Amino acid sequence: MIEITEIQRIGVGLVGFGVFFLLFGMLLYMDSVLLAFGNILFLSGLAIIIGLRRTFGFFFQRQKLKGTSFFLGGIIIVLLRWPVLGMLLETYGFVNLFRSFFPIAFGFLGSLVNIPFLSKLFQKLGDTTSMV
Repeated sequence: MIEITEIQRIGVGLVGFGVFFLLFGMLLYMDSVLLAFGNILFLSGLAIIIGLRRTFGFFFQRQKLKGTSFFLGGIIIVLLRWPVLGMLLETYGFVNLFRSFFPIAFGFLGSLVNIPFLSKLFQKLGDTTSMV
C-alpha cells in the first residue's frame, strides 16, 4: 500500500473541495465565483499531491500542450467571468489531458462494480488500447 503523507492528505482535501465547488458552481447555473474557486482549489491540491515539479512536467509535456492550453485558457476565461465558454474550454482540455488515463479508470471501476451491466460496460470502456 502507498503511504500518504499529511501534506498529501491536505492536497486530497483541496482537490475534493475543488471538485465540489466546480460541481456546485455548475449546479447554480455557472456561478463564475464558485467555478473560479473550484479551479484554484483543484490545481493547488494537485500540485500539493504530486509536487510542483511533477505537476509542471505533466502539464507541459510536448504531446499534452494542446490540452494544457485549453484547460488553463478555460480557467483564465472563467476568472474573467465568462463561465460557460471557460467551462467548455476546460472540459475539452481535461479530456485531452487525461485521455490515456480514462481506460485505466474505467477498467478499475469495472472490477469494483458488482452490477452485471455496469461492470461489463466499464470493462469494455477500459479495454481500449488506444495510446493517443
